[in-house]
Amino acid sequence: MSKYTAQLDHFDFNRRMTALRAAAATTQFPPGNTLFNMHCHSFFSYNSEGWSPAHIAFNCAQRGLYAAALCDFDVLDGLEEFYQASQLLGLRAAVHLETRAYVKEQAAVNISSPGEPGVAYIMGCGFTYLPAPQSDAGKTLALLRQGAQHRNLALIDRINHVLPAIAIDYQADVVPLTPKGVATERHIVHAYRMRANALFSTSAARAAFWSPLLGCPAARFAAIEANLPAFEDLIRNALAKRGGIGYIQPTEQTFPLADDFINWVKECDAIPTIAWLDGTSDGEADAEQLMDLMTGKGCAALNIIPDRNWNIQDNSTAAIKQRKLNEIIQACVKRDIPVNIGTEMNKGGLPFVDDITGAVLNQYAGIFTAGAEIMVGHTVLTRYAAMPYTGWRAAEEFPGIKARNAFFAAVGALPPLTESASDELLAATPEVAYRMLKDRQISR
Repeated sequence: MSKYTAQLDHFDFNRRMTALRAAAATTQFPPGNTLFNMHCHSFFSYNSEGWSPAHIAFNCAQRGLYAAALCDFDVLDGLEEFYQASQLLGLRAAVHLETRAYVKEQAAVNISSPGEPGVAYIMGCGFTYLPAPQSDAGKTLALLRQGAQHRNLALIDRINHVLPAIAIDYQADVVPLTPKGVATERHIVHAYRMRANALFSTSAARAAFWSPLLGCPAARFAAIEANLPAFEDLIRNALAKRGGIGYIQPTEQTFPLADDFINWVKECDAIPTIAWLDGTSDGEADAEQLMDLMTGKGCAALNIIPDRNWNIQDNSTAAIKQRKLNEIIQACVKRDIPVNIGTEMNKGGLPFVDDITGAVLNQYAGIFTAGAEIMVGHTVLTRYAAMPYTGWRAAEEFPGIKARNAFFAAVGALPPLTESASDELLAATPEVAYRMLKDRQISR
């Protein structure tokens, strides 16, 4: 590990970027490979290693990844940092945002948020700028942040009421765990675990407190506690997830409506994207029906976390989930819908990158690679040539989705933009930048 990498996760942006430049100058990066991770959460929402956008980009470059995308919950706080870091390191890049939304048409069934009928995870892919704070789009982005904070405060209030012995304060105990004050359930769970550690100094005392809440034998507690990621997942289930003491069932008012979120994503020149879970819920069981519903609303891409559907020990479960994976991918192929994949990086113990050369995923490698290239191509064309994938100009020049996909993927497959190439494109008008990209006339 470079002596500079510890500073890559400092909460001060300038210190992170200074450390990144120093680390890059002293690191021998491997040649690029064919792997990528287009769904990486950073510490602006939650990363299991506490990594910043700069650290994620650096680690991707160290691994020689073909491309990478930042994807935080409810915020775009890492957008410029990730693009700056990626240009410095020569990494193809995109920036996404993920949230939960309410789908009225599926109000009676589970979709992608287990046990919460009508609630679906949903994304915008390929954001290239922060909307002006006073614009309608900027105000909507602020509402996503405020909504997350409101849900956090309400959750803590409910848990504190039931467990006053380990009560925490949001501002004092949770906010300092984050660089810009946007916490998640995982931050809250960590704060409760730390408060319990301070109150109960011995393993036996902690076992007496946690074992009844977690439903585990006190005799096994020491072993359970030793695996911190798994231990915090158990605490999260007991405190915050469905059936937990702080959980309440969401309603239509808890999250934004899917239609409103999709319209906002388009307003920001990004790509409205379905966030698919694993195909086993009632709302996802019929891939064709799901795709018709969500593309009809304006979604133009689909996100998959493949690990959920292939990396499974039980053979019968694996067979079902691999079949569901194939169904949703074929539904996308039928509609020429790009597929974005990644590993999230918000839970310890999972692989950093999907092995698309493996026995299960290799049959989809071309589809996944094209999806990554389209996201990168959209990013480059939007950022420099004012030509988003779902915009009027793309529709006018490429009315057929198949031809549009091919062009955007070709731009995404160009060598990664460096700082000098970015400056060259920014100095040009959008029309000139478009011709430069179309004719591959970018200096490197």
